[in-house]
Formats: sequence, structure tokens, C-alpha cells
Amino acid sequence: MLSLLGIIFQVLNWLISAYILLIVVYALMSWLPGAYQSRLGQFVGRLVNPFLSYFDRIALGPLGFGPVVAIIVLTLVQYGLQAVERMIISLLLG
Repeated sequence: MLSLLGIIFQVLNWLISAYILLIVVYALMSWLPGAYQSRLGQFVGRLVNPFLSYFDRIALGPLGFGPVVAIIVLTLVQYGLQAVERMIISLLLG
């Protein structure tokens, strides 16, 4: 039971880390002309744009801080999942 629980939380943690990496790649693509129009750019855009759209309003002049805020939010979610995992394990172990 505990090993299955550990695997589930490990997979969730890995998925969030992979998504954070996709957001970083998407942000770095803004420095490369035509990167968003490539197949990779379109694929990454389809994956991250729905989540980043929640943070589009966060800007300081022409600089958008949406990806930075999105990464902070996802990191906080990771910390929250780790806390929930520890709490569940401590409850199961008694």
C-alpha cells in the first residue's frame, strides 16, 4: 500500500517537474525568431498556453511575468503534494 502511494506521488511530482520544464522551454523560445511557428513550438504552446493564460495579466510594462508566476505556483503545488504524502504516510503508519 505504501509503495503504491509512493509511486503515485512520485509520478505526480515528475509530471509537475516536466511541465515546469516545458514552461521554461516555452519562455526561452520567445528569444528565438520563428520558434513558436515550428512543430516543437506549436506542440509546447498547445500544452502550456491553457495554464499560462491564467497568468497573462501579470506584467510590468512590456515584460510578462506569467511564466515565472506559473512556475512558482507549480512549485508550491509540488511542496503541497509532498506535505500531503508525508501526512498520509504518517496516518497509515500510525
